[in-house]
Amino acid sequence: MSSLSTKNTPDQSAADLGRRVKRARLAHDLTLETASRLCGVSRSALSKIENGLMSPTFDVLQKIVRGLQIDLGELFGTAPAPSANGRRALTRRDEGQRHAYRGYQMELLATELAHKAMLPFRIRISAHTLDAFDDWGRHEGEEFLYVISGSVCLYSELYAPTHLNAGDSIYFDSRTGHAAISTSEEDAEVLWMATGGGVPISADAVDTR
Repeated sequence: MSSLSTKNTPDQSAADLGRRVKRARLAHDLTLETASRLCGVSRSALSKIENGLMSPTFDVLQKIVRGLQIDLGELFGTAPAPSANGRRALTRRDEGQRHAYRGYQMELLATELAHKAMLPFRIRISAHTLDAFDDWGRHEGEEFLYVISGSVCLYSELYAPTHLNAGDSIYFDSRTGHAAISTSEEDAEVLWMATGGGVPISADAVDTR
């Protein structure tokens, strides 16, 4: 299985991300308290993110970009291109923007495009039990998961656990609580796409930590 190499350590990535969040907040002349209310993220969580002490889920990042009126790519050091007809984005192998949270090692793809209708990720699932997660992923939109290598079990609030092998795929409603783990001896690798501003991981538990 191909690996998702990282250019920075998780601590470095969290620190860089935190500095960009703080820069965006200060650019709007917002206090932590005001930004917390606008983003729907607890003040303590926002402070920890800004100081590189917390690696936020992507649901939390989506709340931040909506609250601060910026694009997700800006938090990862890219300058998204303005909307225009005929847009395209090329991401070479291992050149996407990376973010790690608990059982997922993520690579964001096509980050140079702003206001995308869908968010594509290449994800290495290192979680092998549900104990890796605090809560279900649950958000607006729809998702598509395609297994590149290894095997995966997708757990859902409404359906029995669904086992997927390399080459299998599943499309589902993001509002239904869900979580995916690797059931192969090695970590599984998947292509995961989300629409409607949603992303694969839940923010519910992170907001209060």
